Order: sequence, then structure tokens, then C-alpha cells
Amino acid sequence: MSNRQAEIAAALDVTPPFKDDAAVAKEVERRKAFIKHTLRSAGLKVLVLGISGGVDSSTAGRLAQLSVEELRAETGDGAYRFVAVRLPHGEQHDEADAAAAMRFVAADEEATVNIAGAVKGLAGTVSHLAGLSEARRDFVTGNIKARIRMVAQYTIANAYDGLVIGTDHAAEAVMGFFTKFGDGACDLAPLSGLVKGQVREVARFLGAPETLVMKVPTADLEELNPGKPDEHAHGVTYAQIDAFLHGEKVPAEAYDIIVKTYDKTHHKRALPFVP
Repeated sequence: MSNRQAEIAAALDVTPPFKDDAAVAKEVERRKAFIKHTLRSAGLKVLVLGISGGVDSSTAGRLAQLSVEELRAETGDGAYRFVAVRLPHGEQHDEADAAAAMRFVAADEEATVNIAGAVKGLAGTVSHLAGLSEARRDFVTGNIKARIRMVAQYTIANAYDGLVIGTDHAAEAVMGFFTKFGDGACDLAPLSGLVKGQVREVARFLGAPETLVMKVPTADLEELNPGKPDEHAHGVTYAQIDAFLHGEKVPAEAYDIIVKTYDKTHHKRALPFVP
């Protein structure tokens, strides 16, 4: 392990590789305990999370549902509950995966907020988008989608006096692969420190369908590149990112991309900057 690998892994509090199923089970219990403690410490009883149809939100959502079920059993208070929110932009091309994720999560309450109108309304009132190239405008609008989705989640959480869950984990954090004040905004992030492969291991342990566990990850924010795989945006694979974070040797090109991207995206992990 290089000094930079060790430094970055420590900064992101990366979880060591799981040795066996017992280690996965222990980690699941630890993260459920974290969710329950966070909710009770806030004096609140509702959790909210957007479910996209990918493995990250499916895993975080199922952990949230199990946590509130345990809280109800432990306290006798039926007010503890989890709200899973579908947040499509018009028609979702992977609708079948999103529906499968909702069935797996089995939330106490389900809601759908189609963000297309809000995104179109905001984009249409900002004149600064007009002079951009088609590709740049598509990219900026993608970030509007991510931020509108978080506004919707916080609106529901505010209505119920609850907390919003985020799905960030170490493999995304190291690449700065999230939208500031969009999917990067949340009250608690129960997957933090896990690499992508570990998120899949947890999902599989919780009983997620293999199609969700191994689904090709995509932020799916760009109209010009619908379903664009994360790895195409990264320039490296999640297997390489995971190996880097766990101190294993990776190809020099992948090493350089990960380190340079980590340094370049520092501003996204250290907000706000202060004197």
C-alpha cells in the first residue's frame, strides 16, 4: 500500500474487506444500530430515501426499513417508519429495476414525485443555460435533477419531521461522484466507508435480487447519454477503485486517475470552506 492509498483510505474511513458471511452480518448489525441511534438521538421517528433502482439505494433502503421495524419492536412505538420515494424524471428507462428495488425494500410507505416539471421550470428560468453547448447544458441540467430530487426528499422529511438518508460510500466519495447539495446532501449516510463490492455483499446478504446486486451502476442524469455507466465517467472500474481503497496494487494508470480525481474533487468533500 502506498502512502497516498493509506492516507486516502484513512480519510474516507474505509471498511476493511469482509472475511466471511459472519463479518458481513456483523457489519449489517453495526449499521442498523447506527441508523437507529441517529434517529433516536435526533428525537425523530421517520426516515426518507429516494429509491433509484440501483444497488446503493436498494441496500440503504432495506437497512432503513429493518431499522425502523426493530425500533418499533424495541420501543412499542408504531410511529417509527420509513418512506421510500420514487423520483423519476418523466419516463424512467429502467422502470423494471426501480419496481424490483421497491419490492425488495418493502418500505412502510411509498411515494412517487416526478421531477420533470420542476427541472424544466427551473432550467427554463435560468438564462445562463441558453449560451451553453448542448453537451454542457445537458450536464448542468443533470445536476439540477440531482438537486431537485434532494429538495423533494427534504420536503417529505420536513412534512413528517424526519431525516433524509444518503447513499454515498467510499468508492463514490473517493471519485467525488456525487452532486454537491444534491445526492451528496443528507442527514445520515449508512453506507459510508464501504467500497462498491461491499455494498453488493451487504445487498446480497439482505436478500436483494441478483439483478439488483450486480446491476451496472449509473447516475443516469444525462439525456444525451441515458444510462451512462459510472465506470465510463470514472475512467476506471469499481473493482480497481475498491482494490485501491483496500490497499491492493492497481495498474499505474488507474492509480493516477484515482489520486488525481480525489485531489481535484476535494472541494466536494469539504463543505463549506471557511477562514
